[in-house]
Amino acid sequence: MDEGSSPVDARELYEALLGHDGPGVFGTVVAPWLASAGAGYRTWLARATEWLCQEGSDGPAGLRNEVSWELYALSRVSDVLLLAHQPPPDAVVDAAWAHSPHAPAHSRSFDGWPAISLDQYLHLFTGLGLVPFREAGPFDPFLHEIVEVEQAEDPEQAVRVTGTVWPGLWLGPLLFSRAGVRVRAGARHAERGVADRSPLYWTFLRRHRPTVDLSQGWGGNSRWRTGFRLDHRTPTGRRVNADGHQDMDAEEGNLDPSDALLIPAERQQLVRNRCLLRTPHNVAALAASDVSWALNFFPFNWRLPSSP
Repeated sequence: MDEGSSPVDARELYEALLGHDGPGVFGTVVAPWLASAGAGYRTWLARATEWLCQEGSDGPAGLRNEVSWELYALSRVSDVLLLAHQPPPDAVVDAAWAHSPHAPAHSRSFDGWPAISLDQYLHLFTGLGLVPFREAGPFDPFLHEIVEVEQAEDPEQAVRVTGTVWPGLWLGPLLFSRAGVRVRAGARHAERGVADRSPLYWTFLRRHRPTVDLSQGWGGNSRWRTGFRLDHRTPTGRRVNADGHQDMDAEEGNLDPSDALLIPAERQQLVRNRCLLRTPHNVAALAASDVSWALNFFPFNWRLPSSP
């Protein structure tokens, strides 16, 4: 692919949001950046993403890195602009998160980020060529991120979507972001306090729960060299974490200690949902190994057993 470089970059917008104080951020920061991006950025983004999804699943290299890094930066913009539409942090979770080495490296509190409406959020991203969705019907971890769990009395009741908190976004065949949803479920399928409050992997920032991504712990420019998780549609189905290259089941002996304490179904759950939905089977051993065990998994290279 010979698409050159994008005419602007999402890091500029993120840093402008980080430096903004007071109201009116959409008119003073977001809209001007969108205007400067124009058709050039939109065209580059669409072509680059289409190319990224057509290449193999061996992991980004060269130009693939540039595309993946730009998508990651744009996902950070999405994360901070959605904060105002998320539940407040739980006091216990918030206190533990404040002292975690995984806490994002920025100087703003969750409530200190500038807020925009969902209509303005969609104006930005549809202006960049993304297509929103609010999928109804059964819960689908490919499309849905659980924000709130209503615990059903019947522990066997399947997970059911009861409302949408924010829309998801497609960028051509690429799933750019999942829709945030409220669900009702039995505890055998999704536990309240786990499915909606446990650490969310492959994610930069959420107001109501800890997050873990590969930018954490790096400073300066290094954190911007983080790849974007590649979930996309193909003519024959879906690819989940398409750049994953480690068989999570066949290589148990090579897993990190915390990862090895998850049973195979839980490792699959972590890849599909980007978080755990229930208390792990070996929670006692995990807690004995590290008080911060829930933040210590490393699923970023995992592929599902059915993946080629």
